[in-house]
Amino acid sequence: MSDSIDLSGDGGVVKTILRKSKADALCPSEDLPLVDVHYEGTLAETGEVFDTTRLDNTVFSFELGKGSVIQAWEIAVKTMKVGEVAKITCKPEFAYGSAGSLPDIPPYATLIFEVELVACKPRKGSSVTSVSEERARLEELKKQREVVPQLKRKRRRGEKKLKLPLLPEYNPSWDRRKVRGRGRERGKQNRAMSLSTS
Repeated sequence: MSDSIDLSGDGGVVKTILRKSKADALCPSEDLPLVDVHYEGTLAETGEVFDTTRLDNTVFSFELGKGSVIQAWEIAVKTMKVGEVAKITCKPEFAYGSAGSLPDIPPYATLIFEVELVACKPRKGSSVTSVSEERARLEELKKQREVVPQLKRKRRRGEKKLKLPLLPEYNPSWDRRKVRGRGRERGKQNRAMSLSTS
């Protein structure tokens, strides 16, 4: 996992993966150019932290391809997946160059960033729905496809249980049973009722 990848081809931007993402994690693309990252930036020469989002637990959001961040980030972040943590080493020509960013970053400074890609999203107003929302919708459909056959099987089992032999139809002679006591009286009442209705 500590293999370094030379992203610029000249050693100017080197990425080392510190924590891999899940295999099916999203990555930035033309459809998902907005990214949220946690990061900590240090000076390679002194190890001094010059900027971080970790202290106040905020994310830094930007759109790839717009030139709003240093070139090293443009190159490195688009190779990451959501959940990945990487160390990005940037030579001055891919960071702040000869000007630096005073007072925190001196001229010609090599920088080291520890970056975690938290999310990637479509542009606001884009017709592309959030991929995470789409993935959740597909998971729900998958669950429904699994549940429907189970319900059908349960219904079939239930129908089999309900298919009991039918009782024979009612026969009035059953009321005329010769039983001692109360049953005999009931039989007489039922006969009287059947005679009066006919």
